[in-house]
Amino acid sequence: MSSGTQRKRIRKSPSDRRAEIVDAAAAIALTEGLECITLRRVAERLDVRPGLISHYFPAVEDLVAEAFGTAAGAELNALLPADRAAGTPTDRLARFFVLATGAAYDDISRLWINARHLSRYRPVLRDRVGHQEALWRSRLEDLVREGVDRGEFRTADPYVTTVQILVVIDGLGAHANTETGARPEAVTRMAVSTAERELGLESGALGRHGTALDAGRTGTRAASGADGSPAGSGA
Repeated sequence: MSSGTQRKRIRKSPSDRRAEIVDAAAAIALTEGLECITLRRVAERLDVRPGLISHYFPAVEDLVAEAFGTAAGAELNALLPADRAAGTPTDRLARFFVLATGAAYDDISRLWINARHLSRYRPVLRDRVGHQEALWRSRLEDLVREGVDRGEFRTADPYVTTVQILVVIDGLGAHANTETGARPEAVTRMAVSTAERELGLESGALGRHGTALDAGRTGTRAASGADGSPAGSGA
């Protein structure tokens, strides 16, 4: 009998195994692209047989959509938490721009571009992209409306203002994925400037709030400044 000790495999519950598969696919989507999600590729990442992946996802298109939804949902919850964090609407909007600044969100920005392109040909993914876009609009619009109700923001139409902000964010995300040189400051802070203008805030107000928030942040995701361009979103 071998004196070595065999590693005991832990049998996971179906829900845990399914979540593990989706998380692995989401990681592949962020680093390699949605096109690289295959049953075999996910199986290799988890060191299991492809048959296990197909047991939970007979159609790879369903796994691709789930992977995108998981990655995009995690981004949304990090930037605009559903449970309203402490602070005023202005504080939370400034926090949004701080967290969405810099290289930390380059991968998710590319993923949104990737998903929107592929969704033209993949109906299941198209539905998931539309769902995530609606969540983005709803979450940001709720914040804008709260700011209006509290007298911090001024806009005649919170929905239109929300869409304007998200369109600029998406445009900057696409620009970040194609440019090779330094970005002019006026372009860099375009999303913040749009938000300040459309919400009746003093120019630089969000930047000042963001700087104060950024100064108190620690860890590897400390932002480079409050005036950068956010990651892709759901305009």
